[in-house]
Amino acid sequence: MDASLRFSHVGLNCADQKTTEEFYTRYFGFARARVVDLGDARIVFLRKGDAYLELFGSADGPARPAHEDGPRAPGRMRHLAFQTDSVDAFLADLGDAAEVTLGPLDFDDFICGWRTVWLRDPDGVIVEVSQGYEDEDRSVTDRSPDKDGA
Repeated sequence: MDASLRFSHVGLNCADQKTTEEFYTRYFGFARARVVDLGDARIVFLRKGDAYLELFGSADGPARPAHEDGPRAPGRMRHLAFQTDSVDAFLADLGDAAEVTLGPLDFDDFICGWRTVWLRDPDGVIVEVSQGYEDEDRSVTDRSPDKDGA
């Protein structure tokens, strides 16, 4: 595997780039990193730490609306996901700026304190916001499956 290979960005088609940029800068802490002027269009890159969003303007009509935690069809992104210290505080700050599509739900049966909500961004993309998620202990995830695949 190429050790220099790393995740780069997610490209989003936007009905209104300005509205989408304001949503992700205000509620998710992204900042404009670069604007690429293509003459008759532009691409806006937003950055937060090592994560980038690439915003494309689109004159096409909206996609079929996604529900709950996102579309389930192969070849479509299900949702973007972010971590926060408090889902409830995030929702209080968000107010009515976005529609909650599912939750908040508690997943304490899996990870104590794991809580998640899903909402729709200005372009209909489902965005997950979670608190308390932790990776599984490597001694569990590194085990080889037994003869039955479990």
